[in-house]
Amino acid sequence: MSKKTVLVTGGAGYIGSHAVRQLLDHDFDVIVVDNLSTGHVKAVDPRARLYLGDVRDIKFLAGVFATNHVDGVMQFAAKIIVPESVSDPLAYYDDNIYGVLSVLRCMKAFGVNNIVFSSTAAVYGTKKEPVISEDATLTPESPYGYSKLASEHLIHYAEAAYGIKHVIFRYFNVAGSAFDSTIGEAHPVESHLIPVTVKAGLTGRKMTLFGKDYDTRDGTCLRDYIHVVDLAEAHVLGMERLLSGKSSSTYNLGSENGYTNLEIINTVSQVLKEEKLSDGVPFEFGPRRAGDPAAIVASNKKAKAELGWSPKYDLKSMITSAIKWYSTHPDLYKDQGKAVSLDAQDRKHIKVAKPLNLPKLYHLGVYSGIEKADHVKLNEIAKALKK
Repeated sequence: MSKKTVLVTGGAGYIGSHAVRQLLDHDFDVIVVDNLSTGHVKAVDPRARLYLGDVRDIKFLAGVFATNHVDGVMQFAAKIIVPESVSDPLAYYDDNIYGVLSVLRCMKAFGVNNIVFSSTAAVYGTKKEPVISEDATLTPESPYGYSKLASEHLIHYAEAAYGIKHVIFRYFNVAGSAFDSTIGEAHPVESHLIPVTVKAGLTGRKMTLFGKDYDTRDGTCLRDYIHVVDLAEAHVLGMERLLSGKSSSTYNLGSENGYTNLEIINTVSQVLKEEKLSDGVPFEFGPRRAGDPAAIVASNKKAKAELGWSPKYDLKSMITSAIKWYSTHPDLYKDQGKAVSLDAQDRKHIKVAKPLNLPKLYHLGVYSGIEKADHVKLNEIAKALKK
């Protein structure tokens, strides 16, 4: 039986690159699409085919679909920083919602009926329940959370209208790196607590812990954490579920164990001392950040029951692998703060797909008949204005 092919958007990013590796190790063929806004060429496994471009560029994306046979899509491409979404909501709605819209257009046009979508626990907002299940009310508290929830709704409607099946994963805090330390977390501006804490411990530069008056056991935010390798494995199981013909579903991915921000700092300090890398993490308290709920912990019972998935790696494993990644890669992928520069190996890895023009997009059905009529009408008006 021939290999199944999965197109991974955002596959040069942190979670996407680990999912790409996991797919390849499970004998999938993998195509990666990434605009490198937060991704890295060197994070992409050389066994995958890499196309550089933005999923919102429908001509480019349709060209990738036209060039390759695709059995399923994993959608990671998105902006993910909660405070940034509060200060620039337009960018988050454009990237996170229009990106999904563009992908679904191409899936519909090219007959691809399986999507695994990277959502977020931020769709729940703050809850009083100690553990959140998938049927909890959805009350996001930031533009980021709203953009992901809107995308979930769009994916649901796409199944009803076009038969595109989905597995949606709502996950919480992701940490750690590949255990061989060849890929790891490398955002241009790091906002996630564990890498920020690890870097502070390794460099001795004081970090800020935002908020100490939340309604939690020590006053700092409480979150669920999951190892990136466990997360990638769940995504493979989700794709396998769809390709085996099973129904669409939504799953929380978490450990059901919450840790406060202060407990994270203490654990990082403990591991750094054990590894004789530093004396601990210097920090100070700062004000609360906009959009941060007090506590979020996930139930993973449904994922266990339906996917056979449960996390293998504990908090100390996450932190230990993160410390190994950052201590062995102080310059990360050596492209931080630089314009994209591609060496000979990078160039060899990158594929080029011919963009499709508007008539071809109409012919393939990327745009609906209604939209085509709208475009034609606008063209006629534009021509009339020039006379």
